[in-house]
Amino acid sequence: MADVIYQAQPPLEFIPPAFNPLFLRVVQLLLPTYINWQTAITQIEAENVDVLVDLYRQFQEGKIRFMLAFRHPKTDDPFCLSYLFSELVPKVARSQGTILQLPIHAHFIYDRGIPLWAGSYVGWIASNLGATPIQRGKADWTGLRSARNLFANGKFPMAAAPEGGTNGLSENISTLEPGIAQLGFWCAEDLQKAGRDQQVLIVPVGIKYSYVDAPWDAIANLLSELEAASGLPVNPSEFASVESLYPRLLTLAEHLLSLMEQFYTRFYHQKLPDAKTIGEIEDRNEALAVRLKALLNTALLISEQYFDLQSKGSLRDRCQRVEQAGWNYIFREDFKDVKGISAVERALGDRVAEEANARMWHMRLVESFVAVSGNYIRENPTVERFAETTLILWQMIAKIKGEKAVRRPQLGNQKVKITVGEPISISERYSAYQGNRLAARQAVADVTNDLQHALEGLI
Repeated sequence: MADVIYQAQPPLEFIPPAFNPLFLRVVQLLLPTYINWQTAITQIEAENVDVLVDLYRQFQEGKIRFMLAFRHPKTDDPFCLSYLFSELVPKVARSQGTILQLPIHAHFIYDRGIPLWAGSYVGWIASNLGATPIQRGKADWTGLRSARNLFANGKFPMAAAPEGGTNGLSENISTLEPGIAQLGFWCAEDLQKAGRDQQVLIVPVGIKYSYVDAPWDAIANLLSELEAASGLPVNPSEFASVESLYPRLLTLAEHLLSLMEQFYTRFYHQKLPDAKTIGEIEDRNEALAVRLKALLNTALLISEQYFDLQSKGSLRDRCQRVEQAGWNYIFREDFKDVKGISAVERALGDRVAEEANARMWHMRLVESFVAVSGNYIRENPTVERFAETTLILWQMIAKIKGEKAVRRPQLGNQKVKITVGEPISISERYSAYQGNRLAARQAVADVTNDLQHALEGLI
């Protein structure tokens, strides 16, 4: 997070989409160079691109409206999708003899908080690319109206991550949020009211990262760095492999958990599972999972108690409520007229903002671990899963140390596989949605559940 959020400020303003075709053209021309220069990605390939080509053809002919619901394991995902639009879709269309109107693009929905930690320029870029923001954790009616309008009337299809954020894991999908399905039904409703017979579709898109060459040595070096930072003796493995590194990773995880348990027990007077209870669990992975779950709940409680929030729902839901509560303390309605605020009031507001940011820190730790289980590596001990888990521990240590780094270490060159799934028809389910409020909620839940299964099937 940028230092600016330590100060009380006026409410966050909506960043309206202001699509600039010339800017998009420049971005698409520079994109391959940017990916090679700024990321570890050396290859992007896609399956079922012909499905997407046909969808864009029908969209441009005015027959359908659709949204791409994509997996979101990393912050590089939008670059990969943009490459799919600008390079791969036109290439397949040409090979098929399908004529598409250029540019191929999508209106992305993004989290309004991204410009706060990535830089305000990101908001400007997103706006000029026709993207629209939504604030998580609240009923952001301005953001929802913008997304709803773009879905029904935008120049391009929509694109959004139904997981609501990155989870750092290529092969583990977080529980999906219902917003994507709801937007789909709203689009169908708007089209019907306008007398338009276009079909509404949601298209699942899988994104999976893998290493070109297994970076075991780089993982071993990062483990050594994390061991040293956390106070463990560094015992480099002679031959880096999953067999030699896994015990070190477990020891590091156990040690970090112990440090955090002591932190919350001693300074925040929280109760956590005692050693005797944990000792009764024979499997180290299961014991880790139990301890991690208790720790995440405790960390969130620290934030929730400060903001007077109830501890209900999933970890992700709770994180989003804490985030919004923190923003309400920092971006304040009563600070709209900055000139009318006295020096004392401003100082007190800054104190509140600083404290709110400090309490949100506990929630940020939890955000990094919402999709982590004790069995992720053991279920399938690939180098990718090992690297992802190690990087999550790196992120935890970086947050504890207060480092402002946005990007994780690059352990080795990666290739990306994008898979276009079978479209889910919203129009076919719209009659059920129209029944009553209960039927509408059930229809949204059913689509969300089907989308969850579809994305899991694309791994």
